[in-house]
Amino acid sequence: MFPKRLVVGLIGLGAIATLGACQAPSDTAVEPADEGMATEEPTTTEESAGMESAGTIVDVAAGNESFSTLVQAVQAAGLVETLSAEGPYTVFAPTNEAFAALPEGTLDQLLLPENQETLTQILAYHVLPQAVPAAEVMSGDVDTVAGSPISINVDDATGTVMVNEATVVQADVSASNGVIHVIDQVLLPPDLQL
Repeated sequence: MFPKRLVVGLIGLGAIATLGACQAPSDTAVEPADEGMATEEPTTTEESAGMESAGTIVDVAAGNESFSTLVQAVQAAGLVETLSAEGPYTVFAPTNEAFAALPEGTLDQLLLPENQETLTQILAYHVLPQAVPAAEVMSGDVDTVAGSPISINVDDATGTVMVNEATVVQADVSASNGVIHVIDQVLLPPDLQL
């Protein structure tokens, strides 16, 4: 049902993350750097306070209403256990508004049980098998758990970070098993047919 590469990526995510944390491949855009991603300082509003937590990535997302659609999708794809594992992971998390911007009916179709494989592929495309805080984000292509790379572009002049066509609107939401960077669009793998 699942492509072998995706199953290996999801099942062996913990092992991959451990290896990725030991040594990032030289062709990735993830390198420790003095020049980090300039983002707005985290706010101390009740909304952002709900996102700051010692829980797992799934716990943090479930604790914030802005991610209710993402949490619903993670549950429908059967990825709760995977994203609650030790990690570390980086998740580029689309907001509810990002999911709402998909073509009409797309989300409803993706949430159907018969489309679980496609939904899993899309969600895995939002996950890196290593924790990458904002200070270590650099321009370049980075492999995702789905096996397809995402393109990161850091604008040094403005501090804006683009992930494919999505903009990081909040960085460094901490979780016990990684980090969440909030984005304003859903990332779709380039070879995906919707």
